[in-house]
Amino acid sequence: MKDEGDFYDSHNAPDGPELGPDFWANAVWVEPQGTTSVHLKLDPEVFAYFKSQGKGHITRMQEVLKAYVKAHQGHGK
Repeated sequence: MKDEGDFYDSHNAPDGPELGPDFWANAVWVEPQGTTSVHLKLDPEVFAYFKSQGKGHITRMQEVLKAYVKAHQGHGK
């Protein structure tokens, strides 16, 4: 958004509403997970497909891989 000029940061913006204890009653801490950087070779048509959908193609590929792992966890080796 910043690169497109749609991002505006006002240090004078009003404070938001207080969330109160009811909002936080069921909150849980989620430990941030790191990522692993890898070199990955893809068929050109696979990369072209994701890239043709625009910005965020790497994230979309990651989501497809996550869904695959989730669907196959616990299904033998």
